[in-house]
Amino acid sequence: MHLKTEQFLATPCDDEEDNMATLCCFASNGQMFLLTRYPDEDTLDLTLDDAPSTLDGLSVTFSPTRLLLKVAPGDRDALKGDEQLEIEHATPASDLAEVIETLRILLQGTGELIVEV
Repeated sequence: MHLKTEQFLATPCDDEEDNMATLCCFASNGQMFLLTRYPDEDTLDLTLDDAPSTLDGLSVTFSPTRLLLKVAPGDRDALKGDEQLEIEHATPASDLAEVIETLRILLQGTGELIVEV
C-alpha cells in the first residue's frame, strides 16, 4: 500500500488525551492515517480512514521523505491485506525531530524503529 502526504502531524504526549502519543497525516487521495498509543498500553492502534486496528508489533523505517511500516502476518488486515504501508511525505525539516520522538514513544517495547535522517 502506498500513500503520499504533505506532512505528518506528531504529538509525543497529548495532555488532553491522557498523554497519548499520536502520528497522523491526510494523504493526497483523502485517506487518513493515524498511529496512536497510550503510555500504559503495550499495543499500538493504527487507523486507516475509519478502520481502527490494534497491532502487537510493528517495524518502521523513517527518513526525511518516507515512512515505511511493516506489520506482522497476523496484522495484515490493518493494511487491507498488505504487509507494508509506504507513505511519501514532505514534512518540514524543522518538524522531523518531533516525528522521530513520537515514533520512539509509539514503538518503545512494541516495535522496531530505524531512523535514516
